[in-house]
Formats: sequence, structure tokens, C-alpha cells
Amino acid sequence: MVNVLRQRILVGVVAVMGMAVSGCDYWPPALQAQVEQLRSEVQTVNMEKAQLQNQINDLSKAKQELQTQVDDLGRMNREKTGMISSLQNQVEALRVKAVKAMAPKAPAKAVAKPTAKPAAKAPVKKKVPAKRM
Repeated sequence: MVNVLRQRILVGVVAVMGMAVSGCDYWPPALQAQVEQLRSEVQTVNMEKAQLQNQINDLSKAKQELQTQVDDLGRMNREKTGMISSLQNQVEALRVKAVKAMAPKAPAKAVAKPTAKPAAKAPVKKKVPAKRM
């Protein structure tokens, strides 16, 4: 009996060693299903990752284009601000000239006052309307 038991143990150990050395191709069905599910999930995640990477690239390009537009608009704004300041200075200078031109000029020489009084004017006769009966 001990001898039979030893033989069975020896056969079991040899079988296990044989499977370990040769590799076991047997997978339980539940484990195979889990492996397939995980492979499917990895494939789905990789597809989503690729899509998100494409979206990131598109958004980066759009950001760069918008930043270029912002820089251009900022430069144009500075130019227009300079032009406005220049035009305001010109308007102020023209306004000052216009005010000086419209101001009454002081006479350069004193004008002599006439000493003689002008002749008296003849009184103007008023016409009286004729009375009607």
C-alpha cells in the first residue's frame, strides 16, 4: 500500500513536472473569457486614445492660429492707437490755429479820431396814411 501510494505520488509529480516543462495550453473557459474581454477593452481604450490624441492635435493647431490672430490684432491695435494720437494732436493744433485766426486783431496803428462832427442828418418825414371815410 505504501508502495502504491509512492507510485501514485511519483506519477503525479512527473505529470506536473511534464506540464510545467512542456507548457500547458489548457485554459479554463472562464479565464479565456476574461482574457478576451480584457483584450477587447484594451483595443477600445487604444482607439479612444487615438481619437483623443487627434482632438488634442486639432485643438493645438486651432490655439496656435488664434494666438497668431491675437498677436496680429494687438499689433494693429498699437498702430491704430498711434495713428489716433497723431490725429488728435493734429486736430488740436488746427483748432488752436482756427481760434487764433478768428480772434479780432488788435490794430497795429492808432486810428485818428475825426474831430469834426458829421453833418446833421435831415429828419425823415413820416408818411401819414390818408383817412378814409
